[in-house]
Amino acid sequence: MAYLNGNPSDMSVPVRIGLIGSGWMGAFHAESIARRVPGAVLAAIADPNLESAEALAGALGTAKVTADAADLLSDPEIDAVVIASPARFHSALIGEAAAAGKHVFCEKPAGQGLQELDVALAAVDAAGVHFQIGFNRRYAADFQAAKKDLAAGIAGKPQLMRSLTRDPGTGSIGHAARIPAWTIFIETLIHDFDTLNWFNEGAEPVEVYAVADALVEPELRDQGLLDTAVVTIRYSNGAIAVAEANFSALYGYDIRGEVFGSRGMVQAGRSTETAARRFTAEGMSADTPRLNVELFRQAYTDELVDFADEVRARRDGRRDSTEPSAKPFTLTPVANDARRALAIALACIESVKQGTPATVNTVAVNEKAVL
Repeated sequence: MAYLNGNPSDMSVPVRIGLIGSGWMGAFHAESIARRVPGAVLAAIADPNLESAEALAGALGTAKVTADAADLLSDPEIDAVVIASPARFHSALIGEAAAAGKHVFCEKPAGQGLQELDVALAAVDAAGVHFQIGFNRRYAADFQAAKKDLAAGIAGKPQLMRSLTRDPGTGSIGHAARIPAWTIFIETLIHDFDTLNWFNEGAEPVEVYAVADALVEPELRDQGLLDTAVVTIRYSNGAIAVAEANFSALYGYDIRGEVFGSRGMVQAGRSTETAARRFTAEGMSADTPRLNVELFRQAYTDELVDFADEVRARRDGRRDSTEPSAKPFTLTPVANDARRALAIALACIESVKQGTPATVNTVAVNEKAVL
């Protein structure tokens, strides 16, 4: 299938990005690229739901629309792609985009199994393209400030760590019956796993013990829904981490992280929208965010700015792909980060199934073949 229309985009913009998937996050990323990412242009949108893609393109002034991602990948005018399709398609699209020579930004998770992900990441490595995974918390100002302190040794050697995700809700989950099995680990807590890995940089996750249940929607427990989970992770440097998630926080969207170490403690995140408080006869109150795109609006934008900057630098020959970053601490989440977080998520699934601790698989499939 070909593009529905062919009016050329403004090719004076250095980085031309194609979007695959025009759903909730795809639409927000599209708006960011079109309006808030300097030096980038939203060049095309691909989605089997053509009506959705056309509506988004019309709102943002994007010229090229197609139902087939292959059209976008074969377009020589496109430098990079943002993959925001359903998670089950991510690994295949990463591999296809890399084979087509496109730099890749992919929403989490990068895959649903290690074998399929390793195949995709091998294609990225073979093509020499830039790959970035959408772990947006790294770009939130308070999480970056915490990471800067940790990199400077403020907390000392990590001993206890914590990360939590509590999605806003009303006490029930309207679409609960449509939530795929294991979503709480593969698509929700995977953010917390990356945060803990990032905060404990240099150490490897070794073992997990996960407990999960349907406490928000207990009548759906027998259908496989898990809406509440707590995970304990042991790291190679001895640190012990706890990650927790729930799909219905009545008070709003709550994302936090913490590292307690030999010299002190560093925290990031808060459950309120701002630091402002109201003190009245009714008591104390504060506004709380209700959407991910409210709490992480700037972080979602900045991760795409980082991606576009890297693509531009590589395309213009200003940076070799092996050149170390000039940033004061590790920021950009790349292939290994995507794999390590997914490995923890999959170990959690195994732990819940068996009711015992599970080992985290940190060895890539292609590395095993060499051993």
